[in-house]
Amino acid sequence: MLKSTLIHPEISAVLARAGHGAKVLIADGNYPASSRLGPVATQISLNLCPGKLNCTDVLDVLLSAIPVEVANTMAPEPGSPYVDSDPDIWKEFESILRQHGIEIALHPIDRFEFYNVASDDHHVLTIQTGDTRLYANLLLTIGVRKH
Repeated sequence: MLKSTLIHPEISAVLARAGHGAKVLIADGNYPASSRLGPVATQISLNLCPGKLNCTDVLDVLLSAIPVEVANTMAPEPGSPYVDSDPDIWKEFESILRQHGIEIALHPIDRFEFYNVASDDHHVLTIQTGDTRLYANLLLTIGVRKH
């Protein structure tokens, strides 16, 4: 019986094989996960229906299992409602990171660069959610275990 928060067997197996610099994508329901998968990556679909399971729930559980050194978001495109301010979901991401003792800033990158970075050789896992919030994709780079 596992005592950790993360109990999903396939996600646990992928993370156990991943090392420093590996990338894990928490994807919202609109993300083209199957066509943007890295060459060695595993895709886990947790998108039961729109709005279930959401990216913040997945982030909270993942942070109980992995150290994170970089967190990338997809930058809003020109003409989006978020040109002058960050999407609300980003504040939630930052809050969850801080709750887990991870003091890093979110680093937005342009949409097509995000797709490229989130599907390169370091990409090991995409967790597709049913999150319907805009700009809820979060790419985590696994850091070094300190203890």
